Amino acid sequence: MAGLGPTGGRAARTYAGRGPLLILPAWVIIGIFLVLPILIMATYSFLTKEFRGGVIWEPTLAAYDQFFFDRGLFGDEQPKIEWTYILIFWRSIWQAGLATLLCLLIGFPTAWFIATRPAHSRTVWLFLITVPYWVNLLIRTISMKFLIRDNGPMNQWLLNAGLIDEPIHIINTNLAVQLGLFYSYLPFMVLPIYAAVERYNFALSEAAADLYASRWVTLTQVIIPVVKPGIIAGCILVFVPSLGAFLAPDLLGGAKNFMIGSLIEEQFKGAAGNWPFGAAAAMILLSMVLIVLIVYARNQDRESA
Repeated sequence: MAGLGPTGGRAARTYAGRGPLLILPAWVIIGIFLVLPILIMATYSFLTKEFRGGVIWEPTLAAYDQFFFDRGLFGDEQPKIEWTYILIFWRSIWQAGLATLLCLLIGFPTAWFIATRPAHSRTVWLFLITVPYWVNLLIRTISMKFLIRDNGPMNQWLLNAGLIDEPIHIINTNLAVQLGLFYSYLPFMVLPIYAAVERYNFALSEAAADLYASRWVTLTQVIIPVVKPGIIAGCILVFVPSLGAFLAPDLLGGAKNFMIGSLIEEQFKGAAGNWPFGAAAAMILLSMVLIVLIVYARNQDRESA
């Protein structure tokens, strides 16, 4: 094979024709831990709710009908649009979108700063970014709750500094949920952008400066187009898990700030849970995520063409 040394050519000949066998373990793991659970969830979404939890193996569209339509307490009224769950979905979308935007605004300059440090100090900066995330997400979310509560350290510091006259009520608000999402997924934005900036050829910025381009023009017309793959990857890595998050809404937002992840979780907890409805909501959420990824993939193919 052209471009391969003796060792590389020998290795290529050794494994020639064995590609499917080499990738078989990965396909087995994906099939068992990804495809199979999705198929089970999809099947449950078309089954009947069992009164004490679980499902009855009788096919029905009742779970999807419950999500989109309100037929009254006894199900005998004219169907009306069920805005409750639609609004929960909408809240999840804009919360995830805002968290993605905030992570991008903070993550891009952070990634740029780290990538432009001397090589020997980049590891230290990356360590500082990732070390808080060695702790379980549940513990970090609870810590955030104690930090921002009315009598927590943040309000106490602001009161002692004379910046406020009374505690700021943050807990159980949309702002608290947003802080939780931002804190949880910020590294998912920083690391892909860092990887893209690290490969950036800074001679392009110098050439733009030689052509009298302003810093803003250099940023928008030179830097961002080059590191765009890292930005898009970071946005996907933040938006998708934020959309289905339930720890931050449950612990920081309260019942009035439900997101779709919280709704799905509630349906599978306890004996009174509605498994088919939870599965249907999960499949609707999965469909939304797949649509976003398919649109992104098609745009990438169009740009490549």
